[in-house]
Amino acid sequence: MKKNIALVAGGYSGEYVISVQSAETIEKNLDSSKYAVYKIIVTREGWRHTATDGAVYEIDKNDFSLNIGGNKIKFDAVFIGIHGTPGEDGRLQGYFEMLDIPYTSCGMVTSALTFNKSYCNKVVAALNVVNVSKSAHIFRDQPHDPAAILQELRLPVFVKPAEGGSSIGMSKVKTAEELPAAIEKAFKEDNQVLIEEFIKGRELTIGLYKANGVLNVLPITEVVSSKEFFDYEAKYTPGVSNEITPAPVSDDITALVQKTASALYNKLNCKGITRIDFIYEEATGKLYFLEANTMPGQSENSLVPQQVRAAGKTLKEFYGEVLEECMKK
Repeated sequence: MKKNIALVAGGYSGEYVISVQSAETIEKNLDSSKYAVYKIIVTREGWRHTATDGAVYEIDKNDFSLNIGGNKIKFDAVFIGIHGTPGEDGRLQGYFEMLDIPYTSCGMVTSALTFNKSYCNKVVAALNVVNVSKSAHIFRDQPHDPAAILQELRLPVFVKPAEGGSSIGMSKVKTAEELPAAIEKAFKEDNQVLIEEFIKGRELTIGLYKANGVLNVLPITEVVSSKEFFDYEAKYTPGVSNEITPAPVSDDITALVQKTASALYNKLNCKGITRIDFIYEEATGKLYFLEANTMPGQSENSLVPQQVRAAGKTLKEFYGEVLEECMKK
């Protein structure tokens, strides 16, 4: 008997389109001999499955089931393919936990924590396994003083929504005059804003996942952007950034990144696929934490699929391992 798998995609954020692209890759690479996959597009208007004949079916949110032709379809597991809210910030995770339905991502608390970059930075700093850039955390409904912020932080700084992905609403600020506009830009995306000191170095990112109870570390990717930083355009426009997998770094740096990422994955209680981003400061030999991405992009050219292929695996093997791991009781 095939297992019924719900592949949820879409979501309520500006990353909707990227999520749908990720879901296409995941769906294409889930073994159809083992899994009956039902893609569920989540929007504020409804959670819907479109059948091959074009018929549209609404999810019954009471038990997360579908009724198709009088048959009630319940799911053995959910493959979460949503970037942003509600699939990456703990909301769907809590819902599935209450319904006792296995799912592929980090748990509710870890998802909520890592989704908020500022709170995650504070926790990671307290773990004492990696350096964290100095930062300020401001809120829309509380007063803030850009001049006072720059007395605590040195320019240049990055200004970004505390909760959000794909670098939407992010700016690099080089002068004090640029800071107020950058803060306003970030507040258009979120009610909280993170302002952090720029660390000059090499951007290194690494995917990790568990299979058969064992933590697997994928090859490192180095991201070299032709722009000031790895923004939305650099991430999703071919040719704007150069992503090198495996990264051309020394064995010592490779070991440092792998060891640090593994420690963070375990200490943050991650599950499923997580990608952790770092900056390696060559001048000091220090590794700085950027963020933990608990629903990294899965479109064909995304970083984690690149790393999976570099590790000698097929995406079909990879997604199958991730799915089977989440269904273990």
